[in-house]
Amino acid sequence: MNCFKNIPIFLAVVLLALPLKARAAGAPPASGQAGGAVIKFATLAPDGSTWMKAMRKFSEETSARTSGRVKFKIYPGGISGEDKDVVRKIRLGQLQAGGFTGIGVGEIAPEARLLDAPFLFKNAKEIDHVYKAFDADFRKIFESRGYVLLGWAEVGNVNIFTNTPITRPADLKNVKMWLWEGDPIAEAMFAALKVKPIPLSVMDVMTSLQTGMLNGVYGSPLSVIALQWFTRMKYVFSLPITNASGAAVISKKTFDTLSKEDQKALLELGEKHFRALTLQSRKDNEQSIGILKAKKLVFTDPASPAVVAEFERAGGEARVSLAGKLYPKELLDRVEAALKAFRAGKKS
Repeated sequence: MNCFKNIPIFLAVVLLALPLKARAAGAPPASGQAGGAVIKFATLAPDGSTWMKAMRKFSEETSARTSGRVKFKIYPGGISGEDKDVVRKIRLGQLQAGGFTGIGVGEIAPEARLLDAPFLFKNAKEIDHVYKAFDADFRKIFESRGYVLLGWAEVGNVNIFTNTPITRPADLKNVKMWLWEGDPIAEAMFAALKVKPIPLSVMDVMTSLQTGMLNGVYGSPLSVIALQWFTRMKYVFSLPITNASGAAVISKKTFDTLSKEDQKALLELGEKHFRALTLQSRKDNEQSIGILKAKKLVFTDPASPAVVAEFERAGGEARVSLAGKLYPKELLDRVEAALKAFRAGKKS
């Protein structure tokens, strides 16, 4: 299906993660190449996807700019396993780099999951502001864990999809809501909203929707379309519950073997191509909203500004509950203060 050609890394996870366990033979051990470095890069994103198109452009331009001294050998479509498998293989030296979802990023640097925290951002300008303002902080975190950030690859806004209209938190209490099993961010969010979700793997969701075990899910508009979950849903709550992140990283051990010139090339080209990927992901999700409306799904808005504030208070509670577990309270405070100042500046 053509709709699968433009799925971002988040969707690659949900489409490929579990089935690939049986067929993931993994990348061969790292090997050198005369005259240059060969960086083995793995991702769950399938060939032909927007994510892989961006990665291949990045790879080609890197090779050209370094006169072939730095080349990528890419393992797409999960052939090296899920995010956790790729992280493990990078640590073992079997791979040198990878593209990850927020959950995969959390395996490397849990502090970075702050960027996925519920109701943290209100719009794309705020997202861009925080990512830019705290770029050095997050790069230091990655480096302290043995990795170098090549670039962020935003998945996009995440909405709640249900079979009954949602206009306030109380409406969620009667929804048989899915929880992505093992995700502390979603778990904290639903706890703050006083909702008791049903934890399941992604691959169990469609069957559970068909049997009636679930009647509520969440995801980016693009992912819910490609997974066909939208065929079992009637309503979309228009207020995004979070903005999902993704990233490409390389092991610091490998990065440090490169010349200063080639390191600079990797970082500059990573910023260029993964920023372009983020912007394309936003366009893809906007187009997906139009498709959902054409498919007669009804978008419901919060009942009032007070209800928006109620959701945002719950998001704040969830973020605080994760402080000291996923990320330091000091980092949370600084990010929230930066957002407050940014909003005040916009208002003035």
